[in-house]
Amino acid sequence: MSMKMRHLLSKIRVHLTHSSTQPNKRQYFLFVYTIWFILIVPTIIWADVNRLKYQAEGNYLVVEVLDDDLIHFEYGRGLGPGTDKPITTTDMVCNKDDQVPSAVCKTDFQGPTEFSDKGSGVIETKDIRLEIDTSNLFVSVIDKTKHNLRLTTIRPLNLHQGFKGLIATRSEELDIYGLGQQFVEPGNSDIDWDGRVREGGDFGNVMTGFNGGANGNTQIPIMYAVNGATFENYALFLDNKYRHRWDFTSSSLWKVEMSGDQIRFYFMTGPDLQDLRKDYMELVGHPLVPPKKMFGLWVSEYGYDNWAELDGKLSTLRKNRFPLDGFVLDLQWFGGIIGCSDNTKMGSLTFDEENFPDPEKKINDLRDNEGIGIMLIEEAYVGRAIPEHTDLHTRGCLVKDRPGGTDPTYLTGNCWWGKGGMIDYTNDSCSDYWHHNKRHPLIEKGIIGHWTDLGEPEMFNPGGGYAAGTHADAHNIFNFRWIRGIYKGYVSNNEELRPFMMSRSGTAGIQRFGAAMWSGDIASRLSSLAAHAANQMHMSLSGIDYYGADIGGFHRNLEGDLDEMYTQWYAYGMMFDTPGRPHVENLCNCKETAPDRIGDLKSNLENTRLRYRLIPYLYSLAHRAYLFGEPLMPPLVFYYQSDNNVRNMGHEKMIGRNLLAAIAAKHGEVERDVYLPKGTWIDYYTNKRINSVGQWITDVPVFRNDIFRLPLYAREGAIIPLMLVDDKTMNATGKRSDRNVYNEMIVKVFAFDLVGENESKFILFEDDGETIEYQNGDYRTANISQKRTGNSITVTVHGSSGTFNGAPDSRNNLIELVVGNREHARIVTLNGESLTEHTTLSDFEAASSGWINSGMNTIKAKSGVMRVDSAKEFAFTLRETLPCTSEFDSISVPVGGNAWNPADPDRTLSCKEGKIWTGRIMMCNEEYKFAANGSWRVNWGSDGKQDGPNFQPLKDSGIYDVTFDEDEPANPVFTPVNLDPTICGVSANFICDNGHTTFGTSVYVLGSIPELGAWKAENAVKLEPNGPYPRWTGIIKNLPPNTKIEWKCVKRLESNGPVLEWEPSDNNIFTSPASGSAGEQKGAF
Repeated sequence: MSMKMRHLLSKIRVHLTHSSTQPNKRQYFLFVYTIWFILIVPTIIWADVNRLKYQAEGNYLVVEVLDDDLIHFEYGRGLGPGTDKPITTTDMVCNKDDQVPSAVCKTDFQGPTEFSDKGSGVIETKDIRLEIDTSNLFVSVIDKTKHNLRLTTIRPLNLHQGFKGLIATRSEELDIYGLGQQFVEPGNSDIDWDGRVREGGDFGNVMTGFNGGANGNTQIPIMYAVNGATFENYALFLDNKYRHRWDFTSSSLWKVEMSGDQIRFYFMTGPDLQDLRKDYMELVGHPLVPPKKMFGLWVSEYGYDNWAELDGKLSTLRKNRFPLDGFVLDLQWFGGIIGCSDNTKMGSLTFDEENFPDPEKKINDLRDNEGIGIMLIEEAYVGRAIPEHTDLHTRGCLVKDRPGGTDPTYLTGNCWWGKGGMIDYTNDSCSDYWHHNKRHPLIEKGIIGHWTDLGEPEMFNPGGGYAAGTHADAHNIFNFRWIRGIYKGYVSNNEELRPFMMSRSGTAGIQRFGAAMWSGDIASRLSSLAAHAANQMHMSLSGIDYYGADIGGFHRNLEGDLDEMYTQWYAYGMMFDTPGRPHVENLCNCKETAPDRIGDLKSNLENTRLRYRLIPYLYSLAHRAYLFGEPLMPPLVFYYQSDNNVRNMGHEKMIGRNLLAAIAAKHGEVERDVYLPKGTWIDYYTNKRINSVGQWITDVPVFRNDIFRLPLYAREGAIIPLMLVDDKTMNATGKRSDRNVYNEMIVKVFAFDLVGENESKFILFEDDGETIEYQNGDYRTANISQKRTGNSITVTVHGSSGTFNGAPDSRNNLIELVVGNREHARIVTLNGESLTEHTTLSDFEAASSGWINSGMNTIKAKSGVMRVDSAKEFAFTLRETLPCTSEFDSISVPVGGNAWNPADPDRTLSCKEGKIWTGRIMMCNEEYKFAANGSWRVNWGSDGKQDGPNFQPLKDSGIYDVTFDEDEPANPVFTPVNLDPTICGVSANFICDNGHTTFGTSVYVLGSIPELGAWKAENAVKLEPNGPYPRWTGIIKNLPPNTKIEWKCVKRLESNGPVLEWEPSDNNIFTSPASGSAGEQKGAF
């Protein structure tokens, strides 16, 4: 009987007992009828949390019905608790004392809309029927919304033992997701837990060696059981803070075992995986919105020894025009450590002002002048000889040597960090003291992020005593309490800035306090990156939206080329990680991790800029994650649950609902196959449409115009708000080196085809990017929609709602409409008035308003400056281009830089209409020609004739939209898209004469810079005998600008090995220019 029903009966009894007169027949009849109705009628619609208890064989089961699709269970020994109070929960479950915003957590479950207790253990809500065997407390769960589908039968296991568990029936077809992170197989991104065992360390969370590195094994006990084909799905959240062992190796049963006195868990049903995750996120909390800067690039290493080292990295990143948002300081910032010594500085949490002088001034200068933030590492360990240890011991704030003891534990094993004690973060008053005494002064100095390291915890006394009890009681909530303490410190100090923590460990719920996670001290191996991608899939479903890795790997235990590894990994990090953070162990000061110093410079720069362009989209997703619990980077199965091809796919991921990206994590991978679920998808880089029936697209290039890019596709109808990013962009908040302010709204819209679905929308969220005022409603939304009717497409930027500090009242609005492969605009209007058409991109960019058919299936239109609270309706009237009438299959633009290869796909144009060919290619201060069908059989020179002279180089190097008309071959049109000189980098044409060789031997260039092998024979750059023999030549790109370069010609076996013959005499020397070509550089044997 529900609490509300008991209350009603009590009211009736009180009324009858205290009536001034004897109850009349009508009142008596009403009372009797009410009792009969309650006892006899099986189905009662009543909103209340109902609790029932069953007992059998010395065990008990409490069932708490929180919602129509959410049931809370508790198994235990003995009589068990009463049903007048809620089932006890751990820290993982939202609690009103957490002081988080109301949007983050649901703590006021009102019970099901329908409930009935039919007796004999049968309980029903609108969605679920439970059949409880009262003789043994087995529970069968039936989903009433799916034709009474029996999902599973759960039974307790070994309730009388310390390590107890649950056993549940299952169908063979289930896939299992979630459960936090555990690295399983190097090189494998496609892992669900079906057929596997998922378990932690001796106490649960642990760092474990993996593939040449060490990675986190983090328990987040949410398990999704999904049969995509039938939508037979449910989720089980195990509310247990001890170690777990999940076993899915049986095709008919699954099992979970755990320590602890009781077994408490939540069971969720729903129509699909999306609904199940939403229910789970209501229990453990939505993530807070991170500071906007966390969506940018952060550079880190172990570690910067002083400000000068950091300044050096900043200087070259700015010189190479990288946007950048922050640096992360490792333990050197507080003076470093002394291994196995009580005098270690760990735990001081105070700047070493000998190497980091005047930190407050420096931090403020970096913020104000460079737009750079600083994040600091901290650990829970404290050297025994430093004053902080004495202070914490006096206050009772160190972990004790035993439960109930008074002496602090003395940690001496694994003493790489030193020797000493450990802060007891399970003691809330101590956590509060440490924040106010140590962390708050750092925040006042300008620190905006907290890096909580070693929090599994890595070192501990298994017999230690905590405020939370034994070590087993504290182990898996230790990092959680640490993070919660930081959050509550911000709250108690009325901090305006948002809390942000980057943690190596934790458990369910840390996201509601502002925490992200990274995967530990991962090895610099692409096979480890692939395994990380598998974990990202499960972490997303476990509620950790902000998850990343040490980009480029922490331990440089390589399995292939260093630069190739870093380039691929950096592209992954810029696509998926928040924050995107390269990091490496660099105590020798001999390793690089900043993206301008390692890997392919042009690729790293373009992938950084792509990330920054997408920040308005990502930031809007962050607001939706905060408000609605939606994931930022879910696996494909989240949205395409019934597609068997994506059931365990981790090597492709969604970015929100509208973008799909595929990873590359394999040496030598220059192309890969990409699976596209059913629907129309648009290649983000080329704007070409693919109508997929649910199919693999083969041989998708990962190099485009010599730039490494992960395959990226937009869903038809996608609306993607963007940020203006160019060589003046400094950070994620729009700071620019030219001091200009650009606040225009840029929206890339992927139009629908003529048939099928024709309407979509997206809500852009904006706020001040750094304070918590968004939690109080200080943010702005703009609803952006598109609709297609025949050959007319309407894109509307509706009047915005809300405001925030610094919000513009008016701005320009730029729409980039991506249309069908053969569509162009004929007329574009704004609010019914025609906009001016521009014929050149430069004219369009110079004008405040207008439109242009800009190539690449794109129409650009801008409104001019208008008030943000007014509607802007762009109407595009389209026409279809004429069919291609060319006799050729392709036309390309070969240059010397691609070895005059007429079949280079990156330099091949597409037939637009008639005999007109268009495309977007890179031109780098080189002579060029046009060639047909991938050969020189038909070609055009600058005079428009076969085998004519080369066209002379364009004035500026960069990316161009090219238009070539076969009827006017001497007059191609090159429209600049991006003239950033760093795009082409620096190249040189190396020539080695007199290079006589024998079979298996070739001529190479070997030089003083990494791009020329850094004098290591195995890294030498091979030339080609392009003649006349014995002359060897080759254009080598991506040389560093403004650099003195020494080099020589060498002979070496093609199968590698030492140098067989060096070019005689002194080294050849030249200084590279700022950009463009360094010309011919000659050597000879």
